[in-house]
Amino acid sequence: MMDVAVRRATHYDILAVTAIYGHHVTTGLASFELEPPPIVEMQRRYRELTEQGYPYLVAECDGRIVGYAYAGAYRARPAYRFSVENSVYVDPDARRTGIGRTLLVALIAECERMGFRQMVAVIGDSANAASIGLHAACGFASIGVLPAIGYKFGRWVDSVFMQRPLGQGGTTPPGHEPPPATGSAKSP
Repeated sequence: MMDVAVRRATHYDILAVTAIYGHHVTTGLASFELEPPPIVEMQRRYRELTEQGYPYLVAECDGRIVGYAYAGAYRARPAYRFSVENSVYVDPDARRTGIGRTLLVALIAECERMGFRQMVAVIGDSANAASIGLHAACGFASIGVLPAIGYKFGRWVDSVFMQRPLGQGGTTPPGHEPPPATGSAKSP
C-alpha cells in the first residue's frame, strides 16, 4: 500500500479531481455522465457540497492527489436528511493500492461524526466487481439492482444499490441534525 494522507479537499485540489473524474467518465461506467464536466462545473459541484456542510476528501501521495471521495444528499426531501450517498474515485495509476478503501473508511468515519445514519452507494454497472467488493468490505450490503437503467458505450448498464448504517443506523432516533439536504441529489 502507498503512503497516503487523507484530508479535506480545498478548491486548489479540484483541477486534479477534474482530471481523475474525467478519466472515469470517458473510460468507465462508474459515472453515467457521457462527457467529462469542465473544471468550472466541478468547482461548482465542490462548492455546493461543501457549502451545505458535506464532507469532501482527497487522498494525497508524494504531493499528488491520487483519489477523492465525498458524500452528498441521498435525496433532497427533508426526511432523507440523515442519509447520504457516497462517491469514491481513484487515479487510474493508483488503482488496486488501497486508496479507495482508505478514502471510503475516512468518509464513513466523517459522516458518522457528523451524525448521518445511513450511507448509500449507487454503483454503475453490476459487473463493477472492484467497487462492489470495496463497498462490501466496508460493511455495505447489496439492496438491489436497477437493470438496464442507463445506456453508455453502446450498451445498457445496471445500477447497483448498496447501503451501510452509520453509527446506530436506524436503531435509535438521531441525536442531532446534520446539514439539511437542500441540494439536488447526485447521481452516477
